[in-house]
Amino acid sequence: MSSSLKRYVRQLHRNLAPIMLLPLLLSLTTGVLFQLAVIAGKESDFIWLLALHRGNFGSINLENVYTFLNALGLLFLIVTGIIMWWQTTRRRRNNSV
Repeated sequence: MSSSLKRYVRQLHRNLAPIMLLPLLLSLTTGVLFQLAVIAGKESDFIWLLALHRGNFGSINLENVYTFLNALGLLFLIVTGIIMWWQTTRRRRNNSV
């Protein structure tokens, strides 16, 4: 992989990570909290958590695309993260030989 492509992948990862932080944390916390409400038998009191989890933010309803964008962003971060990790692992292996 050329150094300019490596730099581009790293830059894309660095730019997307802060953007994805809030939606992923929101999905994680609302999903876990709603599951705890289900376990406690109080899910009917916490339906609003499920709405947030799905991307319904009151007047802004992103339910049709929120999950897709979350998944696509996370997949992109995973792929670019693996590429960067693999490059540093290969570099370390080559330096130790």
